[in-house]
Amino acid sequence: MSGVASELAGRLAREAEAVCRHYLCNGRREGRYWLVGDVHNTPGRSLFVRLHASSKGAAGKWVDAATGEHGDLLDIIGTTCGLRSFREIAEEARRFLKLPRWQREPPVEAKAIRPRDAIKASRRLFAMAQPLPGTLGETYLANRNIDAPISADALRFHPRCFYRPEGTDIVETWPALIAAVTDLKGRITGVHRTWLDPDGFDDRRLGKAPIDTPRRAMGDLLRNAVRFGVADDVLAAGEGIETMLSLRTVLPTLPVAAALSANHLATLLWPATLRRLYVAADADAAGSSAAKALTTRALDSGIEAVELCPRLEDFNEDLRAFGKTQLRELLRPQLLPEDAARFMGVGAA
Repeated sequence: MSGVASELAGRLAREAEAVCRHYLCNGRREGRYWLVGDVHNTPGRSLFVRLHASSKGAAGKWVDAATGEHGDLLDIIGTTCGLRSFREIAEEARRFLKLPRWQREPPVEAKAIRPRDAIKASRRLFAMAQPLPGTLGETYLANRNIDAPISADALRFHPRCFYRPEGTDIVETWPALIAAVTDLKGRITGVHRTWLDPDGFDDRRLGKAPIDTPRRAMGDLLRNAVRFGVADDVLAAGEGIETMLSLRTVLPTLPVAAALSANHLATLLWPATLRRLYVAADADAAGSSAAKALTTRALDSGIEAVELCPRLEDFNEDLRAFGKTQLRELLRPQLLPEDAARFMGVGAA
């Protein structure tokens, strides 16, 4: 990067959120990132812009989890404005930086309140939650045919977890399953909350609370995951907690990681010792795209990548529809023979 480009990129990075609000107005801030569909300002959640510098990377850097594209704020300005030459992009960047602050960002009353330290809040919430055994959280998993003991370390239960409906100042409380999101060193970087229906399980909501968004995550999620078991040479990775716990129910010694969304799955980090990665793909367009992106990254890193495909929409749906024995037999031919012998030896029917 030239000196001029580097200087401009640095100045823009110090105003990263204002740049995103101005040029990526169809996105929204979540924690330390600005999320939008792509570099063309399409609504969605595939592209992550880092708003503040950290050990993970510099402010202003972005990555599109769906395509693997990445860049800085100059790229965003050039693409959203349809500019081709660096001179045009630099002129637009300078114009933006000279604007009064009120023209670069929404009025103070319309700006989002800066969130608390989401990582610290996540750790507090997980510490406040109670062990899973004997709770509604354990019942919720059992009703989805998931063996609760396999998830006791990463999951807890909170009987009155705060829930704020989007766009309101109302605060409600609902019982919730609390999952710890961790990095490769086992440090909690976030939590995932699944609010539960205290009145019990039903086939439509599958035990989730009757609210608009019964699942939410907070903290540093990018590249991290909810992890069950300690991965060394083999790991299975997928999107949802219930999906990955379904695999672990029939393969209890297989380490698995739930990245929580298709976008996050595409960017998941694995241990340096890994030699084989099983990718559990949900049967939809987003799941297929994320699985392909993760598989490509693994292969490019010299790791053997194998896709695991459910018969229905995901592996929990398979588990509930067909039972443990049939799901195990569905998975057997998809595993390499040595892994089938290794992981199906425990609890095999």
